[in-house]
Order: sequence, then C-alpha cells, then structure tokens
Amino acid sequence: MKKLILGVIPALMLSACGESGTADVLHQAGIEEYTTAMVATEGNDVTGMVTFRRTGDGIAVTAHIEGLQPNQQHGFHIHQYGDCSAPDGTSAGGHFNPESTRHGGRDHDERHVGDLGNLEANENGEAHVEFIDDRLQMDGPHSILGRGVIVHAQADDFESQPTGDAGSRLSCGVIGVAD
Repeated sequence: MKKLILGVIPALMLSACGESGTADVLHQAGIEEYTTAMVATEGNDVTGMVTFRRTGDGIAVTAHIEGLQPNQQHGFHIHQYGDCSAPDGTSAGGHFNPESTRHGGRDHDERHVGDLGNLEANENGEAHVEFIDDRLQMDGPHSILGRGVIVHAQADDFESQPTGDAGSRLSCGVIGVAD
C-alpha cells in the first residue's frame, strides 16, 4: 500500500504540471513575481537585475542595469530560450515571438512579445526602467518563465527585421521564480 501511495503522489504532481505547465502551478501557489540576475557575456561588464511582477494592468517590468555605454540606448528583449551558456549569449535564441509577428517597439500594435524597447544609460552607464506590459504572460502557453533576457550593445531601431539591429549581446539572464 505504501508503494502505491508513493507512486501515485508523483504521478499526480506530474499530471498537475502537464497541460497547464509549471508557470500555471506557480500561479496557483501564489507566486506573483519572477526575476533574473543579468550576467555579462564574454568581454563585457554589463550586469543587473530584472523583475517581472503580476499586476491588475499587466506585468510590471523593473530593470536595474549597470556597466552600459554612458548616455546611450541599448536594446532590451526577452529571448526564446533560457540558455546563457554561449560566451556571446547567442544560446538564448531569437526574440520571444510566439505569435509569429513582425519586430517592433513596446508600444507598437504589432511586435514580438519579447520586444521590451530600449534601456537609456545615464552618464554613469546605469539604466533604470519601470513599465507595465500587457502582452507578457507569467503563466499559460506563452509564459516568460524560463526564457532569456538580453541587453544589447546598440539601440533597437524598432524597424529592422527580425531583431531591430540592436547588435551584440552584452548581458544575459534566465527568468526564474523570485525568492
């Protein structure tokens, strides 16, 4: 009987994660915030933190990034894969685009879900941004959980397809559950 119960519990846990996914289970458990520590890619010094918090109006995104080129804009995107293993960050794949749309700015009608605009570095090479995004999802089929976040070397022009011509990847992080 003990073996049967011990076998049933993991099966039930796995079935709970099956269709709805891990992000849905976390939502049901009251997890309302995800975060990522940004790690510099090879040859760069860009680091920081990005948080994603569920609100009634959408997902609140807060980023604190340092080590950027002073007084410049840098593309800021969620990428398809939560993989920062490549020295240049390319293992994170392209922009997160589950709806197969054209690249655009955060306020454009048509854009990738992962298009978060630009970070504006101050004279000290630091950027701080806070905004609400109504296209990001913390659960469901297009959840951002486990995806990559990239800070790019150049500004996103919001037009060049498919990436916005934002240049190389300065920093990479993987979105996880905030502790």
